[in-house]
Amino acid sequence: MLLVSVPLQIHSVIFRSLALRPSPFSGDSRGADLRGGHAAIPLLPRYDLAMANGVKRIGLISDTHGLLRKEAVEALRRSELIIHAGDVGKPEILDELRTIAPVVAVRGNVDTEPWAQALPATAVVEAGAAIIYVLHDVNALDLNPAVSGFHIVVSGHSHKPGKSGHDDVLYINPGSAGPRRFQLPVTVAHLHLGRIPYEVEFEDLEESR
Repeated sequence: MLLVSVPLQIHSVIFRSLALRPSPFSGDSRGADLRGGHAAIPLLPRYDLAMANGVKRIGLISDTHGLLRKEAVEALRRSELIIHAGDVGKPEILDELRTIAPVVAVRGNVDTEPWAQALPATAVVEAGAAIIYVLHDVNALDLNPAVSGFHIVVSGHSHKPGKSGHDDVLYINPGSAGPRRFQLPVTVAHLHLGRIPYEVEFEDLEESR
């Protein structure tokens, strides 16, 4: 396994290992396999991801459950970074998303196969001035995002798209982009960091057909 102790620049994405210093974030102790384009960088034991300051458009997707719709791929096409909030279902989904942009993904409750053990339970992304905390189920949040310095929390699990604000923290659930559940919409979301307050746009994938 390759231990990375200094920043490594790949396609304007900086991957940094936190293995040699205490993490300010609680979370899983498993390693993560992050890939920028086609390169794989294993890190210990958790990671943060610092994007170039120019990143302004982040695609948000969750709960694909093994189905990556062509409408989702097209909707995320202009993303500079993609965050998958768990319940991926198949590793090929992340592989295809990585052909669009760098991907940060966390493990959901259905991600129990051996390949998914490389995914962390939580992730931290720094994009410009925004620090984003990612987990699958917001009800499992075991820290105070505002006190911990996070500006945005991205989660999935409920299959219900929505956003809310609390203590100056923006909470986003992009909804489910996979198989339809009950009468809930099939959606992804776009996070725009070009201005404050940050803008969130939800896209109904079935309406875009």
